[in-house]
Amino acid sequence: MAVTPEMGTGKPNSDEGGAQGIRQAEPTTQKDGYSLDLEETSVTAALAAAPEVVASDLATYLRAWWQRVRSGESGVLPVVVGLVVIVLVFEIKTSLYLSAGNVVNLLNQAVVFVLFAMGEVFVLLLGEIDLSMVFNAGIGAGIVAAFVVHPYDFPWWLAILCGLAATTVIGLILGTLITRLRLPSFIVTLAAYIGLQGVMLWMFDTLPIAVGGVISVSNKVLLDFVNGNLSPTASWVAMVLAVAVFGGLTIFRDVRRKAAGLVTPPFGLTLSKVGVVAAAGVVLVWVCNINRGTGTTKVRGVPWSIPIVLVLYFASTFLLSRTRFGRYIYAIGGNAEAARRAGINVRMVRTVAFLISGLFAGLAGVMYLSQLGSISTNIDPSYVLFAVAAAVIGGTSLFGGRGKPLHAVLGGLVIAAVYNGIYLIGLGAAATEMVTGLVLLVAVTVDSVARRGGQKEAV
Repeated sequence: MAVTPEMGTGKPNSDEGGAQGIRQAEPTTQKDGYSLDLEETSVTAALAAAPEVVASDLATYLRAWWQRVRSGESGVLPVVVGLVVIVLVFEIKTSLYLSAGNVVNLLNQAVVFVLFAMGEVFVLLLGEIDLSMVFNAGIGAGIVAAFVVHPYDFPWWLAILCGLAATTVIGLILGTLITRLRLPSFIVTLAAYIGLQGVMLWMFDTLPIAVGGVISVSNKVLLDFVNGNLSPTASWVAMVLAVAVFGGLTIFRDVRRKAAGLVTPPFGLTLSKVGVVAAAGVVLVWVCNINRGTGTTKVRGVPWSIPIVLVLYFASTFLLSRTRFGRYIYAIGGNAEAARRAGINVRMVRTVAFLISGLFAGLAGVMYLSQLGSISTNIDPSYVLFAVAAAVIGGTSLFGGRGKPLHAVLGGLVIAAVYNGIYLIGLGAAATEMVTGLVLLVAVTVDSVARRGGQKEAV
């Protein structure tokens, strides 16, 4: 956590007050005829530590941000640059890569990776791991598929609730075992990975509707989660509303904080963020509204999977950044003992984190079922590795204390981009596994090096 001037004074920070406080605290010294202006150095260090807190305008923020990048605190920049490079490489290899049809297909492929990674972020923030997600998701998807078809014929929403309830309970049980018995999460979730695979096999052998270990679904609403699209007009309307809500909430938050005497980012930065989101929304809708059909069949519009994932992304972001529970997760991930001494119920927070991981496993299972139109015992077990890989590639630390849902989205897009591109140029599964493993290794190496660099600076 960055240390800001107000933490030492107990007074609210401001654009001038923070900088002036630093200037008053640091004298200018002379040594060997050279002026060591500690005042300027201290201000620069403060800006580098938290530019959005003490920068008074957009230009100052950008200078401070660039200084942070040069010092190794690059945030999501390497991931974004890496994603652009991956896209350009595959576009050079095949011109079909950036076609409207393939871009939408890539986004739909990324949905399952992103949802798995979002659930993994919650436990990785605590320095834990959940290896059971893939078969937990398979059980949830199997329950949904079984209840939505004959002879049960549940409404699609009730079948989904039953599946999500099952995966959430499984996550709760795992979290309870880990926290109450003080067992390593790696061992507990690895045991669950093996045991839930057996439960899934038993379930599909027992259910009479599972033909050859496969349960197929034909419910149109369920299938449209991934395969259906909004109309072109509805896509534009939804995008405008989403940007308006995002911009309104962002500006309202800054206005409210400023009225309360709290620090706020430069207004130019806020407008820039809203502008970037608006531009990304326009490009996305424009691409998705290009006809992707063949012959006389027209297929246009934003897939339903995108607004579904965006809703879950904003809900997760709100939970982690705007609630007490989210602050507790970061506190525990940073220093569990200090959090315990501060009065935080560490056991409860850890347990709930695994519960949320189970919930996201169920959501990923539902989208997987919608994508394929069926669920079987042959669900790819490597999804659990892709879940961890996506979170870490996006920027979440394996050591806890650093991460956000945005990292899951970026990491999921990177893996989907590699996955999609390799199959598009015909290299097959072997190349996919090797390239993804290499990307993960690079991401973990960068994370470890950055962590050691941060510890040296702290010392």
